[in-house]
Amino acid sequence: MENELNVSVVMPMYNEVASVEAIIGCVLDITTPHVLELIVVDDGSSDNSPEKVMAIAKREPRVRFFKQPRNLGKGAALRRGFLEVRGDVVIIQDADMEYDPSEYPRLIKPILEDRADVVYGSRFSGMSEQRVLFFWHSLGNRFLTLLSNMLTDLNLSDMETCYKVVRAEALKRIELREDRFGIEVEMTAKFAREQLRIYEVGISYHGRTYDEGKKIGWRDGVHAIWCVLKYNLWARR
Repeated sequence: MENELNVSVVMPMYNEVASVEAIIGCVLDITTPHVLELIVVDDGSSDNSPEKVMAIAKREPRVRFFKQPRNLGKGAALRRGFLEVRGDVVIIQDADMEYDPSEYPRLIKPILEDRADVVYGSRFSGMSEQRVLFFWHSLGNRFLTLLSNMLTDLNLSDMETCYKVVRAEALKRIELREDRFGIEVEMTAKFAREQLRIYEVGISYHGRTYDEGKKIGWRDGVHAIWCVLKYNLWARR
């Protein structure tokens, strides 16, 4: 069954000139599962990361590059990328080096074995190495996951993780609207509502500091709380 599924990797990008070439190389080096395409969506970068990606795309046909008209947010970039997916399975990949593509085989295994429709890569399962960083950021993630779990009746340990692996046909049934980081909450709520089979797999995490380029802030956390309520309570009425 493994050879029957092609993977589309969707990568939103905003000002990642220091890491984008390396992460693209890591994705393209994966041999199992088969990476059919890497869809990079630039979210209005002001550095020269788009030029770096375009140069790679000229010599590597699996890299497909799309450019947003301005900075619209991670969610908007993901929604743009999802429209272009050609593969059977979609993996969301950040354009930094916080998440390691070498873990794709473990992430996709529950789908390959037809046990899951969605797989979350959990940073908090305690199964892999983690860089030790921000206590309050970690506490915020766990609070949002708890609040989301209470309303979705799931038992996720890391709802806000970047690594979400989804069957393409299931993803196409879901209409997504969020433009920024609230898309993590929205996807989770709508996966639960569709009663998709959801698994978690422990992953490593090499988090960045804000000086190193981390972009999510407290305002995104506040909006995420709003999204938990919006997509789990009010959207059902």
